[in-house]
Amino acid sequence: MTATGDGWLAALRRGDWLDGERTRVYGRMLLLFYAVITVAWLALSHAGLDLTGNPLGPDFLNVYAAGRMVNEGRPAAVYDWPQHAAVETEVLPHAGYYGWHYPPPFLALAAPLARLPYLGALAVYSALTLVLYGLSVLVLLDERGWRLRGDALVLTLAFPAAFINFGHGQNGFLTAALLTGGLGLLDRRPWLAGVLIGLLAYKPQFGLLIPVALLAAGAWAAIAAAAVTVLATTALSAWVFGLDAWFAFVQSWQLTRTVILEQGATGWEKIVSLFSAARGLGAPLAVAYGVQALGAVLAALAVALLWYRSADQRLRIASLALALPLGTPYVLDYDLTVLMPAIAALALAGLEGGFRPWRKLLLALVFFMPLVSRQIGLLTHLPVMQAAVLALFVSVVREGLAYRRTL
Repeated sequence: MTATGDGWLAALRRGDWLDGERTRVYGRMLLLFYAVITVAWLALSHAGLDLTGNPLGPDFLNVYAAGRMVNEGRPAAVYDWPQHAAVETEVLPHAGYYGWHYPPPFLALAAPLARLPYLGALAVYSALTLVLYGLSVLVLLDERGWRLRGDALVLTLAFPAAFINFGHGQNGFLTAALLTGGLGLLDRRPWLAGVLIGLLAYKPQFGLLIPVALLAAGAWAAIAAAAVTVLATTALSAWVFGLDAWFAFVQSWQLTRTVILEQGATGWEKIVSLFSAARGLGAPLAVAYGVQALGAVLAALAVALLWYRSADQRLRIASLALALPLGTPYVLDYDLTVLMPAIAALALAGLEGGFRPWRKLLLALVFFMPLVSRQIGLLTHLPVMQAAVLALFVSVVREGLAYRRTL
């Protein structure tokens, strides 16, 4: 019995069971599963609503309604929930309310989309951001062979977080594309990398740890480009949509914080932060904020040390991508597309230099866990997704800090 147990542990530690052929087969099986679900989902829908009465691409409804309000000349009213809800009802009656929580620059994307019919806008939005998401991962592969690029693209599209994002009509593809492209180009095109990173300001909760990493690495060109991009988009949006839109956005923070985050209106099982893990397990609000603050500080310190001491760009990319969902209290399972650059970078490093002990198992857990973490959280309140991300993050940080930066 002991020998058998040791054999299983050794197999899990080495990860020989997860070879290239199995990875390709699993990826294709997932894509086929997604295709069947999508066709059935669309076939059973009617008038923009699915079989359960929810909108197709439900989270896109808030983008579409916001864009329509901008086109009507009232961008500041987007942050007034009753007015925004009324427009959503005009678009899809009986669909329920999906709130708008984004800063004014994101209205620049919402407005042109809202000139199309709802389903057409959803199709354009999903297709465009999906293409950007796929192309961004290819940036990490640089000039690798076409076989490796093809395998990487299959796994990128098969990542369960990508399917969840697609089903919600969310912006996870865009977030992941900007992050992956920015990190992948950091060494080769620092100014372009900075522009992409600066555009991530539309999702401000993911901007907490990126400056820490760039400062630790001394990436001054990227920092300058990111700062100019943020200032330019802020000023341009204030000019186009008016300062009232920015004032309304700031005033909406308290309502978003109390209703969406602290009261858990979204559902603790959908939020995959340290804050939601503590709240889902019954911790008081102050304790949950304390857990989140401690985790964010420790993640920031680890990222800063690794980006300063290690010259391995893949470990840098992986550490930062894994730290992002640990550093913010509000991150949902469809946002986990930001983990794709970490998975891709670590897989590429393993293929070229060999996989560290337990690395394949941890990669497989982080990859597949979005498929089941919401259901597990709903039934048990156990934060399995957070645990998987944290375990892989610790593994990457330990590896990165084992080597001093080459000067």
